[in-house]
Amino acid sequence: MRVDLLTLYLLAIGTLLASSGMTLWEHRSHPGRSRQLKILAAGYATLALGCAAAAMRRDLPGAWGSALSNLVIVGGYLLMLHGVAALNGRQHRRASIGILVALATTWALGGARWLDLIWAYASAVPIAIACGMTSRELLRNDGSAGQQSRRIAAIVSGGHALFYAARAFVLPWMVTWFGQGVLIVVGKITMYEGVLYSVVLPMTLLRLVRDEAHGQLVRESNTDYLTGVGNRRWFFEEGARIVTERGASRCVAVLAIDLDQFKTINDRYGHQAGDDVLKSFSAIARNVLGPHAVLARIGGEEFAAVLADHDGIRARTAGESIVRRFAGVTAHGADAVAIRATVSIGLAVSDRDAPTLALLLASADEALYRAKSLGGNRLECASRERGDCVATHDACVEETHR
Repeated sequence: MRVDLLTLYLLAIGTLLASSGMTLWEHRSHPGRSRQLKILAAGYATLALGCAAAAMRRDLPGAWGSALSNLVIVGGYLLMLHGVAALNGRQHRRASIGILVALATTWALGGARWLDLIWAYASAVPIAIACGMTSRELLRNDGSAGQQSRRIAAIVSGGHALFYAARAFVLPWMVTWFGQGVLIVVGKITMYEGVLYSVVLPMTLLRLVRDEAHGQLVRESNTDYLTGVGNRRWFFEEGARIVTERGASRCVAVLAIDLDQFKTINDRYGHQAGDDVLKSFSAIARNVLGPHAVLARIGGEEFAAVLADHDGIRARTAGESIVRRFAGVTAHGADAVAIRATVSIGLAVSDRDAPTLALLLASADEALYRAKSLGGNRLECASRERGDCVATHDACVEETHR
């Protein structure tokens, strides 16, 4: 079945408008990404308008129709770049303005004399640049949710950029070798590729936003709302996974943590002051233990941490640093009354028996009770006879320090 160029233009316009409508509708379900989705929807709609103008460009005298449609199309691509950059909290306004100014200057200086050459070749250059920048922007935020969607979108946008780069720099040579008929064939291929692009990229970007929203919900479900550390359920799920993965060959340390005399702080200074103390402690513990520790609030003033690949010496150093730094912090209650709080910690380290998380935590709890009975503001080890808290399995220590 043969499809003429006008039909392909209409198909591209229809898919772009549909993508714009779906993206605009989606913004209501993702208020955190509402602005970015609106920009993307505007980009698709602008690109559709540019395609409509391109289909009717010969109805305007001279180079006006081609220049106007080309500028509108490039404006659509730049809006899409702006929307993708906004997902990363970035913008490319100066680059976008520079591209539009350069394109408008090209049409103003050479449109009347080299209309067909600019339309066939030079007009593809800013599209290739905009899509290349979009692909690069999609690959910038490697730590975010929706990595698969980002990669697919980057490939689609990057492939689109390469196609238009080839149209600008390879097509002239092909025309020289095979004649003007190549332009007609490439024109139809361009529209076919454009229709696919106008469907795949918007759907992939919507999937990206949905993946981010899902990831945010998962993080919120695993996070303690007050302190920002993990919650009890996440601690036992993630901690058990780490203990199981390390087995008997690699060290795992567990800290059982309890704030000293916390009920007295709440009763004397109020719950708001108590909350501030909990937040201060959480910030210090996160800073000392680092992002890879499984740190969670498992009760009112009770915390716990799983430290993968930590032998007894390294885990004790970290725990004592928390005790020391927290004791030096002053929180403030009502009327700016200074509040000093301390913390007690129990430490247990895995041995050759490769115990479960529950057994490690029970051993750490026993050491914690001992620390409390000795007056608090200290760290105690589960192995009472070994003050250095080194794991009993020598291979564990050796593996950790490799």
